[in-house]
This record gives sequence, structure tokens and C-alpha cells, in this order.
Amino acid sequence: MENLTPEARMTLTRATMHILDSWQLGVDEMRELLGLEDSVRGRNFQKFRTHQPFPEDPVIDRRAEFVLKIAGALKTTYPVNDKMALRWLRQRNTRLGRPPLALMIQRGENGMLQVLAELDCTYMWELNDTAEAFTKN
Repeated sequence: MENLTPEARMTLTRATMHILDSWQLGVDEMRELLGLEDSVRGRNFQKFRTHQPFPEDPVIDRRAEFVLKIAGALKTTYPVNDKMALRWLRQRNTRLGRPPLALMIQRGENGMLQVLAELDCTYMWELNDTAEAFTKN
């Protein structure tokens, strides 16, 4: 996600905000999930929804990409009922040991990776194949 055009950055920002809003997150939850500075307030999120892209930061870009992938995996898992996806995010998951949303907020990118792997087992296969290809060379 390096070197995004201004248009692509704005598209990423709006899509991510749409998902976070659908997940019914508060400002603090959104800030933590995206890895934004504490100085980012509610009015900044309103700007993100309309006309201001996220700050250029590789951490924020990766986290926004995770949000998009997790939302896609949730849509595949619960194609008919968005409320079930929201419930899955907020209810305790036995394998993860806590609600997936709490895990993502508490553990950042590692938590997001765990949640994505839980939803989409092929994601970890792709990572393992890539890692194996690098170790063989």
C-alpha cells in the first residue's frame, strides 16, 4: 500500500470509515484500531468520512487494509445477516479467548492478523506459502 495516490488514499479512508461505522465503533475504539495518535478527535473522524484521508503512515495503511480484509471475510461468513457479523465481532470467541474486536484493539496488528486467520484460513496459507518461498531461496 505504499505510494497511494491522493484519490486511492481517500477511497481507502472512506471505505474503512464505512466499515468501522457499520461495526458501531466509538471514536476511542476507531483510534486504537487504526493506530492513530491520541490527538485525533471525533471531528477528525467526521472529516475522514467526507473529505480528509487518513494520515500517511504505513501502520495506519496496514491496519486499514486489515479492516477491509476482515470485513470481506465477515461478509463471506455471514452473507445474509450483517447483525451476525457484528455479534461475532463483539461476543467472546473460544479459540481467540476474548471477543475478536477486543483482541484487535488490545493487540493491534497481531490481533487483526489472528482475527483474519480465524475468519479466513486461506489467509494464513498464503502467508505460509510466501514465507516458505523466501526461506527456500
